Amino acid sequence: MKKKHIFGGAIIVVFLGVMIYLFTQTNIQYESAFSKIESSGRTVKATGIWVKEKNYKIDKENNIFSFYMKDSEGKEMRVLYHGTIPNNFESSTSVVVTGKFLNGVFHATDILTKCPSKYQEQPVQNANS
Repeated sequence: MKKKHIFGGAIIVVFLGVMIYLFTQTNIQYESAFSKIESSGRTVKATGIWVKEKNYKIDKENNIFSFYMKDSEGKEMRVLYHGTIPNNFESSTSVVVTGKFLNGVFHATDILTKCPSKYQEQPVQNANS
């Protein structure tokens, strides 16, 4: 009976160790300043807006979507994404990209767009007017 308790305890300790390791590996930080992203060298979530004046490019042959983002300080960064353009990219008000900054370019593994909401609060009209 004692061996069963020791074996069960060992399994629990190993399981907790694996869970702690996995949790620390998926801890991705949000950064809004591109200067911090360029020097971090790790996977981050970058927030900013699409620079519409520079448009975007789609390389269908290599399945690469590229565009420029601007942070809250006005600094621009080129983003490369291996995948298709998100459906609502052109109407987005802000963009969140997940990835790493390498060789002067942000290599995104995921793109999230925030679009103007049709559910934004509208002025309420009085029923008597």
